[in-house]
Amino acid sequence: MIELKHINFSYPGQSSGGLQDINLTIQDGECILLCGRSGCGKTTITRLINGLIPKFYTGELSGTVLVDGQNISDQPMYQISERIGSVFQNPRTQFFNTDSDSEIAFGLENEGIPPEVLRQRVETASRDLGLDHLRGCSLHRMSGGEKQKIAFASVYAMNPDIYLLDEPSSNLDMDAIQELKEHLKLVRKQGKTILIAEHRLYYLMDVADRVVYLDQGEIKGVYTPGIFQRIPPLERERMGLRAVDLRKVHPRTREGLRPEPVFSIRNAGLYYKKKAVVEHISLSAGAGEVIGIVGRNGSGKTTFSRALCGLHRQVSGQFIWQERSQEQKDRLKRSYMVMQDVNFQLFADSVAAECSFGIRNADPELVQAAMEKLGLFPCRDRHPNTLSGGQKQRVAVAVSMICGKELLVFDEPTSGLDYDSMTQVAGLIKELAAMGKMIFVVTHDYEFVCRTCTRVFHIDHGEPCDDIFVSLETEKLLREIFSVQLQG
Repeated sequence: MIELKHINFSYPGQSSGGLQDINLTIQDGECILLCGRSGCGKTTITRLINGLIPKFYTGELSGTVLVDGQNISDQPMYQISERIGSVFQNPRTQFFNTDSDSEIAFGLENEGIPPEVLRQRVETASRDLGLDHLRGCSLHRMSGGEKQKIAFASVYAMNPDIYLLDEPSSNLDMDAIQELKEHLKLVRKQGKTILIAEHRLYYLMDVADRVVYLDQGEIKGVYTPGIFQRIPPLERERMGLRAVDLRKVHPRTREGLRPEPVFSIRNAGLYYKKKAVVEHISLSAGAGEVIGIVGRNGSGKTTFSRALCGLHRQVSGQFIWQERSQEQKDRLKRSYMVMQDVNFQLFADSVAAECSFGIRNADPELVQAAMEKLGLFPCRDRHPNTLSGGQKQRVAVAVSMICGKELLVFDEPTSGLDYDSMTQVAGLIKELAAMGKMIFVVTHDYEFVCRTCTRVFHIDHGEPCDDIFVSLETEKLLREIFSVQLQG
């Protein structure tokens, strides 16, 4: 049993992410979904339970966290980790090795598990979670979703009593989310206790026992999944929550004629160490288009997006802008990319400074307008590393509005974002499109595609499929691409 009694917590110098008088009891074997806007305190609750607060994250803390009657703050981390396993939103932050097998075995090695038992536990985790194809692979070559699977496997191999998952679906494709759902059901059958802090809600409606809704650090409601799903859509959106049934989400854009092509790719191939990643790419795009790049984890979407920006060198074929060939340096000058892991592109010591970092003669009014539009102005003086994952993503998105480039590429821009932030990013991308920017978006987010994209480019098993217009006429085809999520 987990008990949080009269918990109050605040991070130093921060107004969000804290907790106010939290009282929550979680029975053994329960699956609890924590939901709410970014910064509402979901992640903070998980950090209290796994001991990261106050051992690694300091602040003003009062109240008591008990696990089976024992105060968690009195226990050393090695004892806590034997019973409580955590999967973080960014799996890279919890990796200690360079290959998948070593990472899955790492926690077991730290527990001093005998080698023969260790090998068996790694084999069992790989078999149960269907990861044989990722065995012995370099973590550096994996997609974000594949890394997320390895992070979950490393916890599963340790066989903890309690699982804490922070945005576990944020990097996963539609098939992988369904697999995650089955893994959670498997863990539940084993009698484990599960806490999931999540913005994507639809896949958990028949997994969670209770839904805990937080707002500004307070528990505002505790629901059964059945009652939670009956919340009217407008009320749910007002609460800052995403859809609970994707079958009721439909494309909002209905485009007429496509704009005159400005940029084209002719029979391009992308390679890594002379091995083909994606081949036979041909497409054209015009100013003001928002083209979604969709497909499974590891299909080559990010490699394709990097090639668009001149960041991936091993390419064949032609890239043409207004009838002029675009070499790598040309593409670098013309484009800007928001990376999936935004930590790689945050350099300044404040949000305001980050929004103009490396941009010559940045317009202060434009910088302020972008921060206000994305809800970043209140934290303009904070260091980017102190922000939540969703807030960091918004900082990188704000830079894209300010930099003045013609071709913008977003790699999973809504990863880890709540409903409000997702709609803000969608609105910003539409504004950028209205300014004549050409935009490509790598995404697994069906809600975002329906709200934002004018066309979808589908990559499957290293081969591009025909692109489609997102309209009511092609909704059936779009649903087929996102089939796993829409089966209900």
